[in-house]
Amino acid sequence: MNALDQEALEQTARRRIKESHALDGDVGRLAQFYRRWATSYDADVGRKGYYGPMVVAELAGTMQTAYLPRERAAIATLDAGCGTGLVGMEMESLGFRLIDGFDLSEEMAEKARQTQVYRHVKADVDLNSPLSDYSSASYDITVCCGVFAPGHVRPDVLRTLARVTRPNGFVIASTRKIYAETTCFEDEVRRLQDSGVLVLVQCLNDGRYTADENAHYWVFRVANKAHEERL
Repeated sequence: MNALDQEALEQTARRRIKESHALDGDVGRLAQFYRRWATSYDADVGRKGYYGPMVVAELAGTMQTAYLPRERAAIATLDAGCGTGLVGMEMESLGFRLIDGFDLSEEMAEKARQTQVYRHVKADVDLNSPLSDYSSASYDITVCCGVFAPGHVRPDVLRTLARVTRPNGFVIASTRKIYAETTCFEDEVRRLQDSGVLVLVQCLNDGRYTADENAHYWVFRVANKAHEERL
């Protein structure tokens, strides 16, 4: 492939990513967009140097080693908005085995199933709505990479992720830098801390996300009794 062809592919990847940020959280438009994008998604984000899945998986591994007493292979993990399974593959490479995932798009979810690193992958799951199919306190670690982005989910989805995570478990999420700057995500973080739902363990500011965009990486611990008293 010559340089002109490579540049054309990179421009297409940039255009698709930009278009995905202009969907205003509309479920129908998001599902349709990712239905079309599923076949080329991995190649497109790969051209942009997508570091997010690796960072999120390594943070999950660090939290498990430091704080969770069971073996890593026995840690129940939810990949919320799993897409084609990039985070799940990174986590599997680090020794996680009990990984569930869901996505809004059936086509993206099918790509995740084909990785064979997940126990279960559900499709047609809208994070902006209550996760009625997921019981409270089901997972030791919930990860969410690439979903807190313009045009995708609201900041209060963080509360939903806390609900499905066990007390003393962890919620690990990335927020694109522009998302953090243009939404009330940090206000939502403060509300959940003040109400005793989440404890901020770590925030990596301006970490590498893609080759031309940074992100913040958040690690939260779900507080004791948060489910009974707050959620």
